[in-house]
Amino acid sequence: MAEKVVTRFAPSPTGYLHVGGARTALFNWLWARHNGGTFILRIEDTDQKRNTPTAMQQVINDLRWLGIDWDEGPQVGGPNGPYLQSQRRDIYDRYVERLLDEGKAYYCFETTEELDELRQQARQDSGGFAYQRPAEFPTRAQAEQARAEGRPVTVRFAVPQDQPLVVRDIVRGVISFQPGEITDFIIQKSDGFPTYNFACVVDDYLMRVTHVIRGQEHLMNTPGQQALWTALGFGPPPQYAHMSVTVSDSGGKLSKRERPNTLREALKTMADLDREALAKVGGITVEQLESFLAGESTPDMPAIGAMAAHLGVHLPEINIVDFFKSGYLPETMVNFLALLGWNPGDGREIMQLEELTAAFDIARVSKSNSLFDRNKLAAFNTEHMRRVDKDRLLGHFKAHLRQVASPLAAADDATLARIIRIAEGAQSLEHLDRKSRFLFIDADAIEFDPAAVKKVLQKPGAMEMLALIRQRLAATDEFTEQNLEGMLRGLAEDKQVGLGKVAQPLRVALCGTTVSLPIFDSVQMLGKQNTLARIDATVERFGEHTS
Repeated sequence: MAEKVVTRFAPSPTGYLHVGGARTALFNWLWARHNGGTFILRIEDTDQKRNTPTAMQQVINDLRWLGIDWDEGPQVGGPNGPYLQSQRRDIYDRYVERLLDEGKAYYCFETTEELDELRQQARQDSGGFAYQRPAEFPTRAQAEQARAEGRPVTVRFAVPQDQPLVVRDIVRGVISFQPGEITDFIIQKSDGFPTYNFACVVDDYLMRVTHVIRGQEHLMNTPGQQALWTALGFGPPPQYAHMSVTVSDSGGKLSKRERPNTLREALKTMADLDREALAKVGGITVEQLESFLAGESTPDMPAIGAMAAHLGVHLPEINIVDFFKSGYLPETMVNFLALLGWNPGDGREIMQLEELTAAFDIARVSKSNSLFDRNKLAAFNTEHMRRVDKDRLLGHFKAHLRQVASPLAAADDATLARIIRIAEGAQSLEHLDRKSRFLFIDADAIEFDPAAVKKVLQKPGAMEMLALIRQRLAATDEFTEQNLEGMLRGLAEDKQVGLGKVAQPLRVALCGTTVSLPIFDSVQMLGKQNTLARIDATVERFGEHTS
């Protein structure tokens, strides 16, 4: 009988879930589900300086939004818990002690400064730094003495150097690492916490993980982890599959730095930038803003987002929550991420989660880098917006509106469902929101697009047309779509102009831009009094500036 497939996703809760991490989680989930196996969520929170409970909850929220559930892990439990590494220290300590007792690991006492000096010396000697294993390993008594003296005490694994370390990778094939390429590395830090390389080996063994599917940046960790696996007597290691890098349109790795870099470059083009006001928006000091502009430091992501939103600078989506806020559907993201480095082999592209699960095969993952094509992602989203069940789309729309604190969040389900129906073909939930917000904000809060004002309202005859529209709307008792359409088309016929010459001035007057919901629906949903009031306000504001 074949061994049951067990995969895991093990994020560090140090920030938002990056799209690359989401892809890793998805591939592990798909492989487990395809094989009727077990998918584990494990939180690798051994970096006590960088971990935050907020980040862990955000990762969980993002996975649930994508539709990725887990059989074992936080908020679910399971037979192999706890699932936070910070709660498993006693487990790791036992295995560290085993290696120390068997002479397969040893204590080290160097300070950070001393290690820096060794690295500097290695650079001066034109060689790479490799920690030199002592001829005799320090004793436990010497380690206790070092602690008493206030020196940092770590534990290093003595990597076997008698033969090559061979990694057999499902994606990349057989890779050999010669003796000396992988040197002794720390498995327990001076604060008593295990390092990533050690904790993941122990956890993968105890949780019976059969497949480790992760990014290729972890490939260099694998020979050392396999050596640990052997040294601990764990038997055959899991099967490894290291996925290729996802690159942006520019060819570089899709990086979290793209968001602050985009804002920094935009700020450099703003000659009249009010630095004090912008720093206040971002919750930082003017000095911190200047440091950011100089490329010396980077504020946290909420500050970056707040400043960008204040200035109207669009930041590229990098984290899953960014795509949520930009109005992408979870169905879109799962479909798109699954095809980054993998394909079903039959030409299909638009696929539902059930189809992806049935077709997924880790052996079909490509070695080549995958392109994060944002145009393709947008096209996928338009198609999924069209295909998804309308009740499900309504739920997605409501969640999006709450997330971005849209005025539209106050609308009832019937209104939102109508917006979805009449705006069929929208590219994203954000587009639906932007097209509809004018219905739920005060007239004096409307932001007029300067291009729309110039193109439409400042054209000769625009104010006169608005006056005629107002006159006929005021005389219309029943504000039904049919009556409104008849009235506006009748006005166009009377003036011997196309409907656009009537509809566009009205559209800009009502919502401030040339893009909105269909005009007849817009007027009917806004209501008679609000429509007349907005026409009056527009004429008062722009009438004197037209010729």
